[in-house]
Amino acid sequence: MSTNFAGLRLANPIFLASGTCGYADELADFFDLKSLGGLVTKSITLHPRPGNPTPRIVETDSGMLNAIGLANIGLEAFIREKIPLLASLPTAVFVNVAGRTVEEYLAVIERLAPLEAVDGFELNISCPNVKQGGITFGTDPKLIEEITRQAKKAAGVKPLMVKLTPTVTDISAAARAAIQGGADALSLVNTFTAMVIDIETRKPVLANRTGGLSGPAVKPIAVYLVHKVYTEAARPAGIPLLGMGGIRTASDAVEFLLAGASAVAVGTATFIQPDAAVRIRQGLETYCRAHRISHIADLTGALR
Repeated sequence: MSTNFAGLRLANPIFLASGTCGYADELADFFDLKSLGGLVTKSITLHPRPGNPTPRIVETDSGMLNAIGLANIGLEAFIREKIPLLASLPTAVFVNVAGRTVEEYLAVIERLAPLEAVDGFELNISCPNVKQGGITFGTDPKLIEEITRQAKKAAGVKPLMVKLTPTVTDISAAARAAIQGGADALSLVNTFTAMVIDIETRKPVLANRTGGLSGPAVKPIAVYLVHKVYTEAARPAGIPLLGMGGIRTASDAVEFLLAGASAVAVGTATFIQPDAAVRIRQGLETYCRAHRISHIADLTGALR
């Protein structure tokens, strides 16, 4: 089950997705974090952020809508309070970095890059729930290329993964811009902008009015977008993809790998079943044995 991802040797291709595993300590009581290939922390910004007003999460018939608004403890508290645990994990730790300006992104990456606990970065240019930064960077190929170029310079030898939004006309154009800027890997997809309305009050349920939809409803779309980016941008450039979007089972994970992902991230399923990622890893092992697959990388892009 071991595999190479963006130059890092992983025990297996299963990640926990940013925003769904906190800073890792929240899940440490539910399963052995060593069993994961990697995790992506909650977004870190230069200064602490309270996030959006509540309510900011609502369940739907087939997934979850959230508008957290990048709430986090800020860079210095992250280093002081969370890095010690992360440093003890024998699993790849990517820090998701967000900001209102390019300078804020760079300040966070430059501060964290020298720390051994940090194996790489995920550049969050696709959050749909903030008024500044986030998706405003991720929908313009010129901005994507420029912020990626500067972020990669700040990250140095550590891999930089750029998280893409599905809220664009052509996600492959965004992928090519990130690759042109020097991205070592791409992660996709972030959530889909959506709305839930309370018919009694005739108001949106979320205080932010809109949020990002994740979970089973988005999986077929996410698989399609991973395959599109793999064939049109990532495979020609030799760039690995971290696929995500509604993964609940091992068969879901296999779909993403066949579509072109080199690794997968589990998100919303963790809220329902905290050890979902471990169960998916175990199921993936069973699938590989049953199909006599000796190297997990053999599944990547193996769609017939």
